[in-house]
Amino acid sequence: MPKRHAIQVLRAAGHGQREIATLTDVSVRSVRRVEAEPNVAHVDDAGERDRRRIGRPSTAEPFRSWVMELLAQDPALLSVEIFRRAKLAGYPGGKSALYELIQAIRPKAPRPVVRFEGLPGEFSQHDFGQVDVRFLDGTKKRIHFFASRLKYSRWAEVTIVPDEQTETLVRTLVDHFVAIGGIPLLAVFDRPKTVALKWGKDGQVTEWNPIFAGVALDLSVGIEICWPSRPEQKGSIENLVGWVKGSFFKQRRFLDDADLRTQLAEWRTAVNTERPCRATGVIPAMRLDEERPRLRAVKIAPDDLALRVPVVVGPTAAVLHETHPYSMPPDAIGISGTLFLYRDRVRIVAGRFEAVHQRLVEPHAKSTLPEHRAQHVAAVSGKRAKRYLQREHLLALGPAALDYLTERTHRRPGIWLRDVDRLHALLATYGDEAMRAAFARGLVAQTIGAEYIAHDLAASVTTPPPIEGESTGPPVNRSLFLSHPGGSIPRREQLSLDLSSPAPRARADGGRS
Repeated sequence: MPKRHAIQVLRAAGHGQREIATLTDVSVRSVRRVEAEPNVAHVDDAGERDRRRIGRPSTAEPFRSWVMELLAQDPALLSVEIFRRAKLAGYPGGKSALYELIQAIRPKAPRPVVRFEGLPGEFSQHDFGQVDVRFLDGTKKRIHFFASRLKYSRWAEVTIVPDEQTETLVRTLVDHFVAIGGIPLLAVFDRPKTVALKWGKDGQVTEWNPIFAGVALDLSVGIEICWPSRPEQKGSIENLVGWVKGSFFKQRRFLDDADLRTQLAEWRTAVNTERPCRATGVIPAMRLDEERPRLRAVKIAPDDLALRVPVVVGPTAAVLHETHPYSMPPDAIGISGTLFLYRDRVRIVAGRFEAVHQRLVEPHAKSTLPEHRAQHVAAVSGKRAKRYLQREHLLALGPAALDYLTERTHRRPGIWLRDVDRLHALLATYGDEAMRAAFARGLVAQTIGAEYIAHDLAASVTTPPPIEGESTGPPVNRSLFLSHPGGSIPRREQLSLDLSSPAPRARADGGRS
């Protein structure tokens, strides 16, 4: 249409047909045809093509009136049934062309958009989002965030999170409720697997995520799940993630991850306490003062929030969670229980047995409580099996223990069992950290042997915890004479009581007699 308009303007200005054809790169015949047309009144090329029916006619077009009669009788008639009847009536084409015609003809019943606006303390919206951020040094990083917003006051909380797992969702949700100052009646979510696992055709959830459902019950907050592809159900703030991306991430530049978090805190303060909300025209902090009396108190502090995970104590008297084994008493083997997962600790309850561990974060790390070590060894039958279990307890201390015990075994292959027993007793006396440090020092000094570790611990640790079942008191002499369960250590291998004397020197032959 713009080219048609140019031809008509040039012709009206007195230019010749051949000259216009050269200037507009069309044929003289086209110039003559356009000259005879009415003056161009619009530039809608697609609309003009439809009006003129330019292009190959559709094979379904001859059946237009026939389809219109069918739909007039039954507007809800399925397209597949119309296609079947059209084939019987002699339709020669395929279903795509006929379906396109049916879609254009079928009467549409537009539904009014209803915004589910909230009253004070009634609704809050929550959602995960992610965005790729390029820092000023050129590095690129995918940022995950969790956003929450009260529908009435428009107060918003946004937190950078490591992932979009269920635990991250519920812990950040509680953090946001605490920051807001209370819990509304309903929390609105989409349908992520972190919230709902299954739902019926009517939209009702048939299976909730058990961890999320447990936290929702603890908080006494109702959950509202939106139907897929129905953004109007979320009200005027349905595009919460898009709002965060557009007003923060796309408007700013960041030096690094720390600068991003600093700017996010500044932006959050600005949008909540300084800028009027575009939807309400009121600063969210002012509306929050009206809404906060309607919010209910948060029943659980974030650090006290425990996720319930069903577990079974395994055959090694340990509970496995996220690749981390946590020890339990050997009598609890095979008993089902519950693992209460806190931010910094793990509490396991299986029948009458209970254990509390520090939560592990390093992959494949293992936690064995000191009291469980002695119980595990006592429960194992056979002297050799006990020694191997004791060695496993020592190896769990880390790479330094592995290197030290490997060196010890190769230097004295015939008597490593005795040293393992003695080192295990030292572990029960002094604890994990002291033993780990003693192994590291022994590797550096190449003092390989239980007697050297005992001397090192006695000299470096002043107040070790007592062995389980013994009275408290100075453990110096006790740590120097830890005996072999099968018999006493020969007199010539006992250390001197004089702790001021230097540690025994390693023999040139590696300690072999």
